Amino acid sequence: MICHCGSGRDFEDCCAPVIAGEKFAETAEELMRARYSAYVEVATDFLHDSLHPDSRDDFDADSTEKWASSSKWLGLKILGGKAGQRNDRAGTVEFTASYEDAEGHRIDHSERSHFKKDHDQWFFCDGQAIAPNKVGRNDPCTCGSGKKYKKCCGA
Repeated sequence: MICHCGSGRDFEDCCAPVIAGEKFAETAEELMRARYSAYVEVATDFLHDSLHPDSRDDFDADSTEKWASSSKWLGLKILGGKAGQRNDRAGTVEFTASYEDAEGHRIDHSERSHFKKDHDQWFFCDGQAIAPNKVGRNDPCTCGSGKKYKKCCGA
């Protein structure tokens, strides 16, 4: 089966080992992809465990499971990112996750997620909703770098 995350790879060779705890995500984007696949697979334990320990207080496993299982997952598109590579300690990933809610409404959720790496393991910290497809190539980048979008996350 092709992985839910849109990588084009087989699920068993892509996100499944990260979700199962057989290996750590090597980059912030890899963790973002695994978290999306975990929603599709309704793997709430992984969703909890991949949260940074400072961000776990308000995690509601029952609500997350109910929401994930009642949604029809349509796809993940990575829009860009900053840092978050193997040797980095922090990074951001911009993405759009598309799904249908329980009432059948299509939702395209775009977000800039922040990640930290502690003890060689990436964790999701928090995210901020962003307006999808509103950034022009010559507009300031949405990551706040001060560069034009085309020279930063849009490159």
